[in-house]
Amino acid sequence: MSQQETKDMAKNFYRASAADFKKIPGGPVAYWIAPKLGEIYLQSTLLQEHAHSMQGMITGNNDRFLRRWFEVDRAKLSIGCDDINDVDVNKKNWIPYNKGGDLRKWYGNNDFILNWKNEGRDLTRPRTQNKDYYFKPCITWTFISSSFFSARWCDKGFVWDVAGSSAFPRDQKYSFVILALMCSKVGKAILESINPTLNYQVENILALPIHESLENYTEEISNSVSELIKISKRDWDSYETSWDFQVSPLLMENYEKTVLFSYKSLIDENRAAYYRSEVLENNNNELLINLYGLGDRGLGDVTLDEITLESNPHYSYGGGLDSKEIKNIQRSDLMKDLISYAIGCMMGRYSLDKLGLILASQSETLQDYLHQIPESSFAPDDDAILPLTDQEWFTDDATNRFREFVRVAWSDEHLQENLDFVAESLCLNAINPKSGESALDNIRRYLSTQFFKDHLRTYKKRPIYWLFSSGKHKAFECLVYLHRYNDGTLARMRTEYVIPLSAKLNAYAEKLEQDKEASTSAAETKRLEKEIATLHKQQAELAEFDEKLRHFADQRISLDLDDGVKVNYGKFGDLLAEVKAVTGQK
Repeated sequence: MSQQETKDMAKNFYRASAADFKKIPGGPVAYWIAPKLGEIYLQSTLLQEHAHSMQGMITGNNDRFLRRWFEVDRAKLSIGCDDINDVDVNKKNWIPYNKGGDLRKWYGNNDFILNWKNEGRDLTRPRTQNKDYYFKPCITWTFISSSFFSARWCDKGFVWDVAGSSAFPRDQKYSFVILALMCSKVGKAILESINPTLNYQVENILALPIHESLENYTEEISNSVSELIKISKRDWDSYETSWDFQVSPLLMENYEKTVLFSYKSLIDENRAAYYRSEVLENNNNELLINLYGLGDRGLGDVTLDEITLESNPHYSYGGGLDSKEIKNIQRSDLMKDLISYAIGCMMGRYSLDKLGLILASQSETLQDYLHQIPESSFAPDDDAILPLTDQEWFTDDATNRFREFVRVAWSDEHLQENLDFVAESLCLNAINPKSGESALDNIRRYLSTQFFKDHLRTYKKRPIYWLFSSGKHKAFECLVYLHRYNDGTLARMRTEYVIPLSAKLNAYAEKLEQDKEASTSAAETKRLEKEIATLHKQQAELAEFDEKLRHFADQRISLDLDDGVKVNYGKFGDLLAEVKAVTGQK
């Protein structure tokens, strides 16, 4: 062995006595931190003395009893309830269910709901102990983490399961102190030392040391954590998959300006938020490192890619991309989000005239919308059937309605400039640019080829806008809003769209044949022949689709939103796109 190799071994050699490990709960072999950790535990009390921490229930059948919140009837959602005994009384049997979720600190991952009908007695093989803690505010974390540990504040009104384990502070003044420790480099180092696996069990959390010196800093830490929660909640609620979503963040202010101006304002606001979070997290981190005496352990600062805000591109778009690539993806994504919000306004789910959800209960109608908003600046579609076509066959298709949405939301004066900006943004990442294509054609191509794929991804394969499709030739496609579907929707789709489109395709085919006969150019003739061949395929596809549509329309199929998208989506055979992806059928 060389002299250098001997030096290297000495540099990485640690000596610790068995007594050091006995000071640490569970006696883990955390040799690099054991001496210091032993001192920490001598100067600390265990978290279990400051908070109750426990795993939650097992439903026995998640497919039956759990849903994403946006699948069911909004009128049956019990959000922010104080007492679980009020659920059946109020006939709002779907309650928030904390299930862990993605890596996220401070606030968020509020996705799932649980059917608590009949006070949960319908649950099969349930484990529902710790019921006294249901609906109480708590700190929660993800059971399994592949990178670093993260915890979040959870407001009142939730129950939780094994994957979303929770801690309930005995003294509220320690609530945010505990959360700060869990989200810090100190908490991460200690947890990795006492449990070097990917699974963070309740007993690991209960063994976290609460240093005696923290008593002197509860107000300072709580103020900092309170602001971090506020920033994280604002970030979470700025996406439409939050039940507290109000309006597209591009439209929160500056209605009279251009989309570009709104985009720049939002980017500046988001940047200020994630830089502020970085400062606050590092302040907490530095304070805790000093209190716990770990300044010599090289724990490092919190970096921007560890600020778990969805609007933080350093976190959302990591993986070695350069700043220009990140900016392009972010700009494109924001325009995709804007289009999704616009579709929501077309369906009546949202409105430019009122914040939050408008129509989100089963079989709601245009009249229900007008009852809330008698004079709408941008009226929703009267039947919630929205054509997505690669050509303008209908004046009320999604592309034309988006143009009107942009005009109303911003201004007539800057309409073309705004459409150009949206189209250019989409071509940065969502779709490939095409030479000579107009802005509106760009937007039409995104809507007809890519929107539903993005919608599936956003809504975790539980779409609320369903894509009825004639097939691979895309003769006819349209979106139908789940919450406005009724047993007459398919019949209306036939009479108002499919049958008229068949006549339009026939007339267009005749015109193309006439153009071909009159053509004097070989190249033009070849182009027309190709277009005619494609059109004939679409005509055949549409005829087959119409026959299947008539069959299902005659059945007057009803939906039960309690059954969830996975079950309801499978009731229409192959009329719908991506059936296997949504229903899970192979």
